[in-house]
Amino acid sequence: MPARKLYFEAIRVGDELPALAKAPVDRVQLSRYAGASGDYNPVHVDELYAKSVGMPSVYAPGMLIMGMLGQLISDWARGGQLRRYGVRFIKMVWPGDTVVCKGRVSDRHGSGGRYFVEIDLWAENQRGELLMKGQAAIQLFYSLEDENRQRSGQSPIVVEVPRESILTPAPNADVAPAAEETGAKKAPSSKKSAKTATAPPEDPEAAKTPRK
Repeated sequence: MPARKLYFEAIRVGDELPALAKAPVDRVQLSRYAGASGDYNPVHVDELYAKSVGMPSVYAPGMLIMGMLGQLISDWARGGQLRRYGVRFIKMVWPGDTVVCKGRVSDRHGSGGRYFVEIDLWAENQRGELLMKGQAAIQLFYSLEDENRQRSGQSPIVVEVPRESILTPAPNADVAPAAEETGAKKAPSSKKSAKTATAPPEDPEAAKTPRK
């Protein structure tokens, strides 16, 4: 049975992605990642070397944690297309740390038959400390009907959806232009209000933390 897909019409600003908790990072995983990625920086795999440069032990490459956040997106955006993904490294991840990946829909908009949602992303350790922050943009079909139409070679369903954003709550802000196509549908109003949410806290120690 094919996996259930995600469609734009079902998403609301403030929706939270199901948290993804990874198994504690260990040295075997770091070695495997080094082999898979070709990143053999000794600070990630050689305990003696890491200590010789002032580290308490080896530590995880930032790209490993970025990959974990990427898994969160791919697990959630079933059938969607990733259009943008970027992160900022905040805090180092050590062997024994558990990484918990989280996300929240911060923006949605559509125009001309193309529909996008933007996601705020972050990763925390088992102590709730912020490890990484990021954002992603996903393009989705409006609905199952829209997907079936496009896959059969027909034109997409056109619904003009003004930008809805946690960051820009003012009405009429950055509204998409009216549809030129004849018979374009009006965006359905949602009775469900966007959840109020704040961005994950900034770690004051981030500026002191050496980065890869």
